[in-house]
Amino acid sequence: MERSIETKCLHLEETEGSTINYGAISYPIYQTATYAHSGVGKSSGFDYSRLQNPTKEHLEKVVASLENGTDGFALSSGMAAISLLMELFKPGDHIIADSDLYGGSIRLFRNVSEKNGIEFSNIDCYREDIEKYINKNTKAIYIETPTNPMMHVTDIAKTSEIAKKHNLLLIVDNTFMSPYFQNPLDLGADIVVHSGTKFLGGHNDTLAGFLVTKNPEIAEKLQFLIKTTGAGLAPFDSWLILRGIKTLGIRMEKSQENALKIANWLKNQKAVTNVIYPGLPEHSGHEIMKKQARGFGAMLTFGVKNKDFAFSILEKVRMIKFAESLGGVETLITYPVTQTHADVPQEIREKNGITENILRLSVGIENSNDLIYELEKVFHETERELSG
Repeated sequence: MERSIETKCLHLEETEGSTINYGAISYPIYQTATYAHSGVGKSSGFDYSRLQNPTKEHLEKVVASLENGTDGFALSSGMAAISLLMELFKPGDHIIADSDLYGGSIRLFRNVSEKNGIEFSNIDCYREDIEKYINKNTKAIYIETPTNPMMHVTDIAKTSEIAKKHNLLLIVDNTFMSPYFQNPLDLGADIVVHSGTKFLGGHNDTLAGFLVTKNPEIAEKLQFLIKTTGAGLAPFDSWLILRGIKTLGIRMEKSQENALKIANWLKNQKAVTNVIYPGLPEHSGHEIMKKQARGFGAMLTFGVKNKDFAFSILEKVRMIKFAESLGGVETLITYPVTQTHADVPQEIREKNGITENILRLSVGIENSNDLIYELEKVFHETERELSG
């Protein structure tokens, strides 16, 4: 019987019944840089921690299992993972990338990857004809779904059909949904990207990034690249992510429940101009999400009537923290224009709908009534101040 995702967060099937590591329930932190050998050609399987480390290896197997992949690669941050991914390509290669991506991804592609000779076409993959942009040198399609921060939903299976038809790689950043709610490899993706800092870690206490595949050729290339470039995740950080994954299921369920309640509350506020959450039936990607995911996630974006109202919210929140990042147990509110997308050129931000009145919420696991009470208080105080 196929293991449930909840169980896979806690148990790696291949280690069951084993008492290695003295039967430790919490996988040990192997805080070592190098390993002794008993003789020439007699390796323990580990030689040097830049190449591999037992704690990191265990984490990689867990994340690969959660994504139904065969090989996982743990890196020092989400951006380190995407940077390593770009090493699969060479000067002159062309990538079709979604136009509404995390600002750090856009910054990397525009300032590093393009400098290295890789070409990009940035399009709205959720609604444009992707095939129209495929050239002789096109090698991959790169998407987030839902996108950051405008929550556009791309049909992964349909995009995979296009990729396979033209012999392209399909790369999916699955950070927003986590493997608990969505598994792009099952829908035809070739590589899945995660910022493990977010929902996988879940506690805003460490950085990590992941690449997962079930393609042996891609795995072999990534294995060579990770040992060559040296951005593998450290043992202690690997352990922190392992610890976070144990509660991934219950965190995602609670955060999603809260997100839906807050989205519905926001819809009824006079100062709110729009609420973008795939869990709302009116969201354009709602039916696609029902088809390709097991939930709608904990991320939502909303607009307020003007910049002053947005600023007032950010200054008045107390329990909800005005901070970058997402996916932790605490609810965070982010101002994309000056935070996550600050380095994205203004014309691109505005084309994507990221204006001065847009706010993004990463909904945590607090009591939803407490979260709504704080928002209600902040909205009321702001209305009173700005109208007076």
